[in-house]
Amino acid sequence: MNEFKPFEDKLAGLIAALSPTARRKMTAEIAKELRVSQQKRIKRQQAPDGTPYAARKRQSVKGKKGRVKREMFTKLRTNRYMKAKGTSEAAVVEFTARVQRMARVHQDGLRDKPNRYSEGVQYEARPLLGGSHGDEQLIQGIIIDYLIK
Repeated sequence: MNEFKPFEDKLAGLIAALSPTARRKMTAEIAKELRVSQQKRIKRQQAPDGTPYAARKRQSVKGKKGRVKREMFTKLRTNRYMKAKGTSEAAVVEFTARVQRMARVHQDGLRDKPNRYSEGVQYEARPLLGGSHGDEQLIQGIIIDYLIK
């Protein structure tokens, strides 16, 4: 059994005692902070557990000349594609509908076609979204700040 269970039960009761608007503000702030945390982690090219992403596959000689110098997922981690939303029940960080399929392929390491004319390619799993111990500490800090107010 979890030794923090009584503490978590009391905390859930205190959160439930907040008004719906206060809960919505709190979850919106949690979602925004989580998005920033996820964006920084994606920029560092790390999975939620701290391991680095699998390297890109080498391009064929027939392809473009030179090497790919861009980081992976530069556009994907922008606020335009990564949305943060807070309701009175939950804080959500998700990708927009346009890029969800591509993000899911990389998150789970699925097979996909890079373009309509190429053959399918098996992608390495590169978890884009996920919780870490630092995120848990961040959430706890925001909740405590709202309960103190």
